[in-house]
Amino acid sequence: MLAALGWPILVFALHGTLGSWPLLVIGAGLLAWRIPQARLLALGVAALLLAAGGMGHAELGMRAYPVAVNAIMLTLFLTSLSQGMPIVERLARLREPDLSAAGVRYTRRVTWAWCGFFMINGTIASWTVLYADLAVWSLYNGVISYGLIGLMFGSEWLLRQRLRRSLT
Repeated sequence: MLAALGWPILVFALHGTLGSWPLLVIGAGLLAWRIPQARLLALGVAALLLAAGGMGHAELGMRAYPVAVNAIMLTLFLTSLSQGMPIVERLARLREPDLSAAGVRYTRRVTWAWCGFFMINGTIASWTVLYADLAVWSLYNGVISYGLIGLMFGSEWLLRQRLRRSLT
């Protein structure tokens, strides 16, 4: 789990020693293992990253790991909006099984907000893959993007608390 979360920092530290191919193989394995809810999708994306390496773009495949994670998460959140209960609603019902209609609408909006986040974060991660050096790629994907995820979680939690107070 720690290797999956710290992938960009791990790559930055080991790329000079191991090179792109071994890290690409490790990254593809982590990708397939990390997201069990989308095992087939994750395996397919991992295969694409390995294929990029096989076509002479091992570093590109290795650096595309954060882009792949964002794409998979975007796919999971988007499909949950059209197939049954959205992901955020499922999580909310763990604490509040009898979620109100207003709560259901709110969780749907939060799920859409996460879709927007994954789209924007994945786009920036893609830019770092294609145009940034390894240090900038590692900084964004290993530090800044996690800070943005924390900011998103924290902002949503504060908003939710404010909305709850206004409803009572």
